[in-house]
Amino acid sequence: MRSHYCGQVSEALLGQDVQLCGWAHRRRDHGGVIFIDLRDREGLVQVVIDPDTAEAFAAAERVRSEFVLRVSGRVRPRPEGTENPNLVSGKIEVLGRALEILNRAETPPFQMDEEEISEEIRLRYRYLDLRRPVMQERLRLRARVISYFRRYLDAQGFMDIETPMLTKATPEGARDYLVPSRTHAGSFFALPQSPQLFKQLLMMAGFDRYYQVVRCFRDEDLRADRQPEFTQLDIETSFLDENDITGLMETMIRGVFAEVLGVQLPDPFPRLPYAEAMGRYGSDKPDLRIPMELTELTEVMKGESFKVFSEAANAPRGRVAALKVPGGGERLSRKQIDDYTAFVARYGARGLAYIKVNAVAQGREGLQSPIVKNLSDAALAAIIERTGAVDGDLVFFGADRRKIVDDALGALRLKVGQDLGLVQGDWAPLWVVDFPMFEWDEGENRWMAMHHPFTSPRDGLESVRDNPEAAVARAYDMVLNGTEIGGGSIRIFRPEMQTEVFKLLGIDEEQARAKFGFLLDALKFGCPPHGGLAFGLDRLVMLMAGAKSIRDVMAFPKTQTAACLLTQAPAEVTEAQLRELNIRLRRTP
Repeated sequence: MRSHYCGQVSEALLGQDVQLCGWAHRRRDHGGVIFIDLRDREGLVQVVIDPDTAEAFAAAERVRSEFVLRVSGRVRPRPEGTENPNLVSGKIEVLGRALEILNRAETPPFQMDEEEISEEIRLRYRYLDLRRPVMQERLRLRARVISYFRRYLDAQGFMDIETPMLTKATPEGARDYLVPSRTHAGSFFALPQSPQLFKQLLMMAGFDRYYQVVRCFRDEDLRADRQPEFTQLDIETSFLDENDITGLMETMIRGVFAEVLGVQLPDPFPRLPYAEAMGRYGSDKPDLRIPMELTELTEVMKGESFKVFSEAANAPRGRVAALKVPGGGERLSRKQIDDYTAFVARYGARGLAYIKVNAVAQGREGLQSPIVKNLSDAALAAIIERTGAVDGDLVFFGADRRKIVDDALGALRLKVGQDLGLVQGDWAPLWVVDFPMFEWDEGENRWMAMHHPFTSPRDGLESVRDNPEAAVARAYDMVLNGTEIGGGSIRIFRPEMQTEVFKLLGIDEEQARAKFGFLLDALKFGCPPHGGLAFGLDRLVMLMAGAKSIRDVMAFPKTQTAACLLTQAPAEVTEAQLRELNIRLRRTP
């Protein structure tokens, strides 16, 4: 039906006849000559219909927004002064000789070039939203990214192998989406949170380089960069160590940025140990484009009489830290400081102490804050020296359990940096390495795996058993602009180590056999050393596209409540379907 896409018609086709199909993006009647901007997935072309072609002109008079059209005509130059440099077709137009209305359209709920559209309307009419050029460009970018990854991994000897969608529920992760079994009454499948165990089994089977672009499912609370179903680029290898794996993946990410965006990322990526990342930035995924860092003050405050600081400094898992804001004393109003106080409260902080540095040379008298009178001269001098504060700066403080201080000041660092325009550069990738194996869950009163229970420790079995708090994992995360885009580790490949890790996590032998018996058995039959990682494709493409949410780079996403406004899913099912599955619903009041 067509010879070319609309967005591909250019000066190279001058004088040639073309057949085009697409949607009427805009129709204009200029003194008897009708102009139609015809749109398809590749872009726009201007079609001119004049009264000399009576049949085509009569059809063009009936055209309205989003009608589906087929046009035949000849490519000619646009009149001088009417060129559009923003379009591939901006120097030409198509003189229409025939126009066929393939289908009519009702007036759409929004225009395809409209920018301010409510998300609810966009998701309810997603098929229309996806016609918008910005959305088509984002999905084209996504396709190009995936295409590059496949070509790169194929060239490196990786095999694309599918793993099951119906599998077994496992602990130590987010909530599973459960699928009732009709043929096994009372039993349930689970949709995979990741192909983790299957890809490890593939290593045991001898497929030493595996990858898969795979859908994963997690029944968890949503936010801008999470969805109940999402896509991973899942990768696993055998006989490679951390440096080999991260080297391969780093080269791949540099390559996709160069090919798709024309961006040259640094070579090599910086590497930051977890402890250093938390100490300097309060985050294991720091945005290095923001130059501010946290300053450690815990030791300084241990002997102070100011209990807010000294009690936190002397607590077993306490921390006192400062965040210097360059020029903040002059740029931030009291109302803004109060707003930041409310902001850090979301992360458990009970307040936000601060000092305005008016004149360093005047000592105590040059500092402005309600807390200055509570601190010794030595403590104030240490704050100025360690933060490097100068006249006009402002210093925020966090004093509480380490996790609260890290979360609150880490988030405040990002917000202040963005609010004050302190972000430097476009792209800042890095590797965060040397994660703790375990973290203590005070609610559960037990150790939890920092990544997952199949991550290998750096040291031996005895070290993990005797001092789990100090155990370091052979884990690595790739971070880009403050977002974790990929994470992985070297895996446990000996059964005795896996059993010991399960014990530390409170999974006894009976539970381990019930949940992971197939894995423990497989480890006994010559399991090779192996490791891998998974990239969050949605997050990566979101960053590359400059979008604000992963919903903007997914064709059919869910809402914040995990609902599909387009199909009205989830939905009720019939009693007959429930009986067939041996399920009875219990209605909550």
